[in-house]
Amino acid sequence: MPMRKKILFVINTMGRAGAETAMLELLKALDSPEYDISLYVIMGQGEMIGKLPPYVRLRNLRFNAHSVLSRQGKRGMMATVCRAFFRNGGQIKKIRGIAGNLASMGRQGKFQADKLLWRMLSDGSLRLEEQFDLAVAWLEGASAYYVAEHVKAARKCAFIHIDYESAGYTREMDRNCWDSFEKIFMVSQEVKEHFLAVYPEYADKAEIFHNLVDQEGIRRRSREAGGFSDGYEGKRLLTVGRLTWQKAYDIAIDAMKLLKDKGCNVRWYILGEGDQRRTLEKKIAALQLKEDFVLLGAAENPCPYYAQADIYVHATRFEGKSIAIQEAQTLGCAVIASDCNGNREQIENGEDGILCHLTPEGIAESIETLLQNEETRKKLGKSAERKNMAQEQELQKLLQLLT
Repeated sequence: MPMRKKILFVINTMGRAGAETAMLELLKALDSPEYDISLYVIMGQGEMIGKLPPYVRLRNLRFNAHSVLSRQGKRGMMATVCRAFFRNGGQIKKIRGIAGNLASMGRQGKFQADKLLWRMLSDGSLRLEEQFDLAVAWLEGASAYYVAEHVKAARKCAFIHIDYESAGYTREMDRNCWDSFEKIFMVSQEVKEHFLAVYPEYADKAEIFHNLVDQEGIRRRSREAGGFSDGYEGKRLLTVGRLTWQKAYDIAIDAMKLLKDKGCNVRWYILGEGDQRRTLEKKIAALQLKEDFVLLGAAENPCPYYAQADIYVHATRFEGKSIAIQEAQTLGCAVIASDCNGNREQIENGEDGILCHLTPEGIAESIETLLQNEETRKKLGKSAERKNMAQEQELQKLLQLLT
């Protein structure tokens, strides 16, 4: 009997976000007696760990299933950072690394706490002594650094899920980590272009690997109990995404103010959590939109909300490839998205959605147009629903690395 191929996936956290959802779909597709699959989570934390398939072996010695945004999660995250600083020694090197990252961020004019610590967290993570047939760095940052420098594997690959130029990474932070990977997979053409703008020398390694989307599973989950429960009788807008600067909710709130000032009978709901909640709540209150722009928090199953919404809005500053847009399209939503990196690759403007300018006026105008034209909403939704996103052939791109 042939030996099972040993595959290790590494990810930064298991929080409720698009990249984690996409990885879980890929792990489901790898359910086979041919593979011995392991997962290591750099932060050892995240509420999505409960979705991990039973045949995947979690390699963390300890795991905190709380969200990194919860009080318990923040305490756990601080403990993980402290352990990483002391584990494996090299404290002086770690301090120098943090200082170097801080200087690099200063030159860019972007300070991001997670990227400041990714290298230290990688160096201070658990060492797995065994040899793997394939090691997969599922995310940028600590996952990529860890697989490149601290994992023993016959072959290695990495996935890029973001606009690398906009995300705040630099060559100084990465320290040639990409040399260690045989393949660097990008989730969209635009993600590939932006990565190669920073690293043109890796063009031969770069390849597109679309997210695996279980469209039948999404449709099935949309029929489960859940969704809106406030009894609102007007039109409903929906956005699904973390409460972060990238998602541009500050601009969306201003757009909602314009719609209400025009007398539009509409309410906007947000599914997601993030570090911007308090800031957004203050702005919502200041503009007297507490009943109109509703932060619902994260949902275990967002699919019934998509099915019940009149319009799905995804007005973000940049994207890699949005799982939320794919879910909305699968469920026949009329989608409005900002004309930015990532979004424009998923929307054929005027055919299966609308691309708008990322301004309060641009967003509000597009929403108002669809609110006033039910026929157009239905046409866009039906076109979106017909899109085939199964991407079964993508799996072979990964499995070829095992041959």
